[in-house]
Amino acid sequence: MRIHEFLVLFLLVMLPMAAVLAQDARAETVITADSINAADLSTVPAEFPPLPPPDDDTGSDTSSSPPAVPDPAIAKLQILLDRAGASPGVIDGFDGDNVRKAVAAFETMRGFAADGVIDAEVIAALDVSTPMIGGYVVTAEDVAAIVPEIPTDYAEMAAREFLGYARVTELVAERFHMDEDLLVALNPGAQFAEGEQVAVAAYGPNLSGKVARLEADKAARQLRAYDANDVLIAAYPATIGSEANPSPSGTHVVAAVAPMPNYTYDPDVNFQQGENTDTLIIPPGPNGPVGSMWIDLTEPTFGIHGTPEPSRIDKTASHGCVRLTNWDAEELAAMVEPGVPVAFIG
Repeated sequence: MRIHEFLVLFLLVMLPMAAVLAQDARAETVITADSINAADLSTVPAEFPPLPPPDDDTGSDTSSSPPAVPDPAIAKLQILLDRAGASPGVIDGFDGDNVRKAVAAFETMRGFAADGVIDAEVIAALDVSTPMIGGYVVTAEDVAAIVPEIPTDYAEMAAREFLGYARVTELVAERFHMDEDLLVALNPGAQFAEGEQVAVAAYGPNLSGKVARLEADKAARQLRAYDANDVLIAAYPATIGSEANPSPSGTHVVAAVAPMPNYTYDPDVNFQQGENTDTLIIPPGPNGPVGSMWIDLTEPTFGIHGTPEPSRIDKTASHGCVRLTNWDAEELAAMVEPGVPVAFIG
């Protein structure tokens, strides 16, 4: 056998084996608080391939499957963006469209070219002076707040008194803007029992200030908040309507802010869920249809609100409203008041 034939044979055998070994190594990687705190942001790819839009007819996420293991550097980046007012949505350690939109918003806030590219300029502008991961002690109130598993049927929901969190992990994850899976991965073996300290994302305090106007960008699937000087002070990934239930056009106005709202389900006005043909009053709670916050608009039946499924923001269709994570809706609600205009663009 000639030497070049041997080399070709060697490569044909070894390269697939190397790929399998690399895949196995990635699958065995364990994300930890230390790995996130020490992560090098320069390892994050400068750009992420654009994701296709969600399938409005089915509400399914048409993006490619994410890697099996969250990336510590992505988790670190998400925490830093969240602290800066450029929300990546749920902190989960996975790259994607919501992360890149947050990077572009952060660039706008800092006066950079808003290209969504993570370069040395962006990395240098992020505040890494405090740890990314901190500790939280589970309280008796956390444990006592847990309710039975939430049904999906609206008639069954209407029979409940409150649509709270069904697990302590769900409650703690939302409190710290995290994906529940990431919280569990950071705390292997944790029981999330009263008095137990667990590792959580140290995302920083909520924003403060006053919003003078809002922009609901249908094309970018993002809600942007500006102050009286027309400076971008916050940006949130958002699900804004759908093909079957489009959001309104033009400019409307914030009419009221209602924390922990109940939800009136009226199939004659909005949509029909399953076999439910009667009007229902669904009780409040973070796992209700509109989550923990409702920002009412002057356009009847439309508003900006939270969601029971934060990981699906900008990945599924809404029924015409602007849907945010619960924590983003709560943060925004603290900065708006009746009279703030909301322009639907794109």
